[in-house]
Amino acid sequence: MTYDLITLGRVGVDLYPQQTGVGLAEVSTFAKYLGGSATNVAVAAARHGLRSAVVTGVGDDPLGGFVRAALRGFGVDERHVVTVPGAQTPVVLCEIFPPDDFPLYFYRPDAPDLRLLPAHLDLPALRAARVVWATGSGLCAEPSYGTTLRALAERDPGTDTVLDLDWRPMFWDRPEDAPARYARALEHATVAVGNRDEVEVAVGTRDPDRAADLLLARGVRLAVVKQGPDGVLARTATEDVRVPPIPVEVVNGLGAGDAFGGALVAGLLAGRPLTDTLAAANAAGALVASRHSCADAMPTPEEIAELTGRTTPRAATTLTTGEPR
Repeated sequence: MTYDLITLGRVGVDLYPQQTGVGLAEVSTFAKYLGGSATNVAVAAARHGLRSAVVTGVGDDPLGGFVRAALRGFGVDERHVVTVPGAQTPVVLCEIFPPDDFPLYFYRPDAPDLRLLPAHLDLPALRAARVVWATGSGLCAEPSYGTTLRALAERDPGTDTVLDLDWRPMFWDRPEDAPARYARALEHATVAVGNRDEVEVAVGTRDPDRAADLLLARGVRLAVVKQGPDGVLARTATEDVRVPPIPVEVVNGLGAGDAFGGALVAGLLAGRPLTDTLAAANAAGALVASRHSCADAMPTPEEIAELTGRTTPRAATTLTTGEPR
């Protein structure tokens, strides 16, 4: 099968409080959702009509079954989800203090997505995919680090390979290893995406312009730096695009970056101008920030178009015959 997008990284079950403005000790009810950055990006891409799959791991437990069923429901291929014996499917809780404070609490003992081996990879599928999206959190530990590098190394330099810097310091036993590991992964990437904290870890500066230049110097063709209230900067060798934020009433800011990622992939595959692609990605993130969940909240192209006032056609996807639909 030829995929438009394959993502690699973490998955989890999100338990989000239905009471906001209070700590977890005061919360009485939670809503359960599919979550995990790489998983959310695959769901977001599917909402754009793309054929997507996620490479990740779950435990042999009821929550692993929930993950698989949820992926099928969202139209994401779950055949590359590995069930890791003896592991437990991760659970994530958060607190919601709008507009800008959403602490996360990860319960990931011996996380199955970090136990993936090169033998778990479908190398022909990774080579053939139109885009592969890998997350920086997958670099935090072995064997996931080596497995991620192997997946990236299979990619043809002429195809789009995205490294989402995805810095989660609590995952790293040795955070000081992160810059060198990001550098290794960037050797295989054509697109790098990160916020100011993440680019600082990867290239040593929080300055968006300097960070974009350093990422391009590492060999990527497109560097995207998300700046929160200052909008988004994207730079190539010939373009410098800056898109301001879209004001919305924030309900839960978690997952906005993943919605951004799905829309970014859709725009790249559709061959849309970079300015239009970033505007749509920015709007996708804003829409998710105005909603309670992550994966369940991923917007459609029609919703994005309504918010931006621009047409956002669905990207052409590829069947196994190679013919677009």
